[in-house]
Amino acid sequence: MFVNVLVTAVGGIVGEGIVKSLKLANMSDSTSIKYRIYGADMNERAAGLYRCDCGILVPPASDPGYIASIKKIIAEEDIRAIYIGSDIELVPLTQAKPDIESTSEAVVITNPENVIQTARDKWKTFQFLKKNHLPMAMSCLPDDKEEFVRDFKFPLVVKPREGYASLHFYIVHNLEEMDYALHAIEKHGWNPIIQEYLNGREQEFTSGVTIDKTGSYVMSSISLRKLPKSGQTYKALVDSFDQIRNSAENVAIEVGARGPINVQAKFDGGQAKVFEINPRLSATTPIRAAAGVNEPDILFRNNVLNERVRVMEYEKMLCLRYWNEIYVKLDTYEELSSSGRTRTNGGSYNINYF
Repeated sequence: MFVNVLVTAVGGIVGEGIVKSLKLANMSDSTSIKYRIYGADMNERAAGLYRCDCGILVPPASDPGYIASIKKIIAEEDIRAIYIGSDIELVPLTQAKPDIESTSEAVVITNPENVIQTARDKWKTFQFLKKNHLPMAMSCLPDDKEEFVRDFKFPLVVKPREGYASLHFYIVHNLEEMDYALHAIEKHGWNPIIQEYLNGREQEFTSGVTIDKTGSYVMSSISLRKLPKSGQTYKALVDSFDQIRNSAENVAIEVGARGPINVQAKFDGGQAKVFEINPRLSATTPIRAAAGVNEPDILFRNNVLNERVRVMEYEKMLCLRYWNEIYVKLDTYEELSSSGRTRTNGGSYNINYF
């Protein structure tokens, strides 16, 4: 049985990872469900557009016509589920969820808006964790920086409350560096937050948790010990990490998730201190899928097919990421550039060098 699904922002690492995971699900012999993948992006040079069954150009999420373009794809292609591949699309698509679902057969796979608003603002995340007595990285706003410096000493972390992918992330070692970081973040129109510095490069973890659509139970959880580079996980160890997993599950339930949650934490003094929550599928989604926890497939089965899914076992492994290339035939690229859409059908390929 083929089902049509839409993945947005397929030129980014999160959207690409969702596509990879859905393709991996298609390779399985244990299910009759196969995904026909429609990829959307605002840039005709997004690699993911050429690796889906159909690539479609859409306006930026900030454009007034963005939601209308998504609804048009849903209507024309009988889309059953929409996976959100970028942070900037989370709020508009979540706000449009009631309208989309009442006028079509499609389900927008996302968390409630209040969960997104809490998780995307790191100060609200800190307040939530503190209120619920969950281990967290201590944080403050700039007005309280002097007292915070006295309590926690340098180095400290300065970053945007609303940021993502480690944009404008600073480790500061004195007041001069702190003031520079605060000013730089504010200059770019964001609001800064100051956090305690959690040391231990080998003790940073990212955990993926999926909660069923009623919020009643954990469908899956899996933790990776990661080595980040430029804000992304480029090496990861997949193992049990039960303390980290249990902590991430508690955070996901307490915050009120109804879908995918990604919890970032570091070990400090025997505690898994949470320093960030992402209310969406993450860039490490395909790693989890390869280990046996295919979150996009789990979410489809629960949200669209109403299945009660629970996947807690997975393979322990080491993941090493590397650069690869997608080659697009010129006529395929020109078709997408001129018409805004292309059915790939062999119009692109990659080479398995390794």
